[in-house]
Amino acid sequence: MHRVFQEDPGVFARTFRRLGLEFADPVSVTQLPSDLTEFKPLERRVDTLMRCDNPDGSSYLLAVEAQGKPDPDKPSSWAYYMAHLYAKYTVPPVLLVVCQDERTARWAQKPFTIGPPQLEAITLRCLVLGPHNVPRVTDEAEAAADIALATLSAIVHAREVDADVILRALATALTKQDEETALPYAELAESGLSSVPAALEIWRKLMTMDISQYQGTLAQRLRAEGEAQGKAEGGIDAVLFVLERRGIALADEQRAHVVACTDSDTIRTWLDRALTASTADEVFAQR
Repeated sequence: MHRVFQEDPGVFARTFRRLGLEFADPVSVTQLPSDLTEFKPLERRVDTLMRCDNPDGSSYLLAVEAQGKPDPDKPSSWAYYMAHLYAKYTVPPVLLVVCQDERTARWAQKPFTIGPPQLEAITLRCLVLGPHNVPRVTDEAEAAADIALATLSAIVHAREVDADVILRALATALTKQDEETALPYAELAESGLSSVPAALEIWRKLMTMDISQYQGTLAQRLRAEGEAQGKAEGGIDAVLFVLERRGIALADEQRAHVVACTDSDTIRTWLDRALTASTADEVFAQR
């Protein structure tokens, strides 16, 4: 049934024109290898993959992808994921895409088609969560009632103008939870906010203030970071004060370099040199 198309490839277009699909006669045809077996391993990974079993005995696969921006190469990868998962597990797959900005969410929400204009052979549809449809959890009681949703809300809305309100509601709700519940979600929030520096800074300050009753690893690390930051800021002030009192002027770039430094050992070295140096270059010289 297929060899006739090798003998006369044009029969495909001619036949379907008679059936109402306007395929043009090809001007050239190239025979390609029909063996689609892949011998060279190709690494493809979804961010998260789970099998969900329903009360009625049915199941589905949930593949979750975090997407930071529109990517024209992603739809083909996602289509591969869905086809591969169904072939491997024979369980219907669902693709969920989570975004932190509405532009990316709207892009991911539209159907992606594979095939010529005459026939969309594959249509890929994703479920999408983003700022346009995830609830803003700004109430402490609501956050406490569903910590996971509140955490997702904080991450997804991290770029929004009311992000601080959402973060505070989550932070306050976490103080009402036991350590075993609170710390994993506190860490998830911090990880999810890592691409939004302003929101991450707010979150770390909230955590430093609000989880003092916890003795877990996150709380200890945050306190240690806070103490280190305080020492660094004190050292920076000392370096600038000594140089000013000794009449050693700093270029704008040098001052910015000092202010941005967070390494206590480096700041201590600068302070030692500032006490005896004749010029700013001596303070920052590489030795």
